[in-house]
Amino acid sequence: MNILVTGGAGYIGSIVVEELIRRGYSVVVLDNLYTGHRAAVHPQATFVYGDLADRQTVRAVFETYPIDAVMHFASYTLVAESMELPFKYLGENVTNGLNLLQEAVAHGVRRFILSSTANLFDRPRRIPIDEEEDIVPGSPYGESKNLLERILSWLDRIYGFRYAALRYFNAAGASPTGERGEDHDPETHLIPLVLQVALGQRDAVTIYGDDYPTRDGTCIRDYIHVTDLAQAHILALEALDQGSRTYNLGNGQGFTVKEVIETCREVTGHPIPAVVGPRRPGDPAVLVASSERIRRELGWKPQYPDLWTIVEHAWNWHRTHPHGYGD
Repeated sequence: MNILVTGGAGYIGSIVVEELIRRGYSVVVLDNLYTGHRAAVHPQATFVYGDLADRQTVRAVFETYPIDAVMHFASYTLVAESMELPFKYLGENVTNGLNLLQEAVAHGVRRFILSSTANLFDRPRRIPIDEEEDIVPGSPYGESKNLLERILSWLDRIYGFRYAALRYFNAAGASPTGERGEDHDPETHLIPLVLQVALGQRDAVTIYGDDYPTRDGTCIRDYIHVTDLAQAHILALEALDQGSRTYNLGNGQGFTVKEVIETCREVTGHPIPAVVGPRRPGDPAVLVASSERIRRELGWKPQYPDLWTIVEHAWNWHRTHPHGYGD
């Protein structure tokens, strides 16, 4: 089976490509390298440099390669930026997704995996958060994913277009091979920020608020190993013949900011100074996923559920790639 992976030079996309190739799939990566890295693309994947905003480029990919399914990671993903530049997210994320979807439909492709987000759940009524939770996007970024999910539901109804919307919580870690990991500029994710302190690239890590109603006063988040995330994509792809589906993806357990920092200290052997700053607007106290549906329906089970292993794999990557991919 030939899989088109948009954003396959990015953090999650590149590790999904690695797992697809390990499973024997043929992969075409389409990426504009806006946040991705050419060096992250698996050498056995076919790489096409191009932008989803260019409909002709998208069309050429489908005309050149016999695509059987699409995995769509290419997106602007910074929540805070989306609050400052809403049209960039509500416009380009959705329009680029539509360009991709229109060409997929036109070329007979009927299997699609959407990289969605836990930012759909800004005010959850229940923790852990399951797929029946009310969708209340927390930002224009979250809204752009919500719109794409709604578009996919219409394409399923009209064309029999089978899709899976996978709503990630906090992707973390690196590939166990040590070949691919997290390299963002700017970096906004907690674990790599903490590890940058251990590498001497930052003086300290900032804890944004320590007065939340949690066990140690800091926010609780659900961290899922990026390789476990990749496995969920492949299981969802292989199940599409039985119908479209939506899954929340997380470990089902949460860790506080202080617990993450302490685990990083233990793994790295570095003291990692931390300072407390004010709360950030819009940060919920607790976000933890229920992934019972995908466990029950597809037999998905995380291989790396413990925080120590997630941090250890991330540390192995950052220690051997202190400047990321270097491009």
